[in-house]
Amino acid sequence: MNTFDNKRKKESCERIKRTFIELIQTRELNEIKVSDICKKAELNRSTFYSNYIDIYDLADKVKEELFNEVLSLYPKEVESGTHSYDFLKLLEHIYENQLFYKTYFKLSYGEDCDLVRAMAENSGFERYFDNKENAYYHITFFMYGFNAVIKKWLHYGCKESPEEILNIIKEEYRQK
Repeated sequence: MNTFDNKRKKESCERIKRTFIELIQTRELNEIKVSDICKKAELNRSTFYSNYIDIYDLADKVKEELFNEVLSLYPKEVESGTHSYDFLKLLEHIYENQLFYKTYFKLSYGEDCDLVRAMAENSGFERYFDNKENAYYHITFFMYGFNAVIKKWLHYGCKESPEEILNIIKEEYRQK
């Protein structure tokens, strides 16, 4: 395939994703149709289907891209399998990319239990607890509480600064 075709394919995929992200802000995933995306993006259905199996495939790929972007904030931690606890970096990224995170949370179809369990098993947290299962409960508690605060912050338009949100989380966590 020549460079022009590759560029065109990339541009079409970006239009599809942008349109999808716009639509997912006001609709549930099961309410979005391929025809809605194609009409709004001014693309043929064949263009959509040459890149994605269906809406759910598109949603999964968008979610994966969003997740990878979050991981890219912490390259050293990803490489070493550790945690720096630098939540301010993440909160600043959320503040600067609110639509991105609203989309990410909207596409989190269920609970990320596998992610929580993997963190418990690979974070080294078990050394602070009696066993891996206790570390799992601790990480579950923290992640879901953290996510709830972020969702509420996003819902209200991120009126507080990232530093203020970090202080709220630290104070709440420290008191329990």
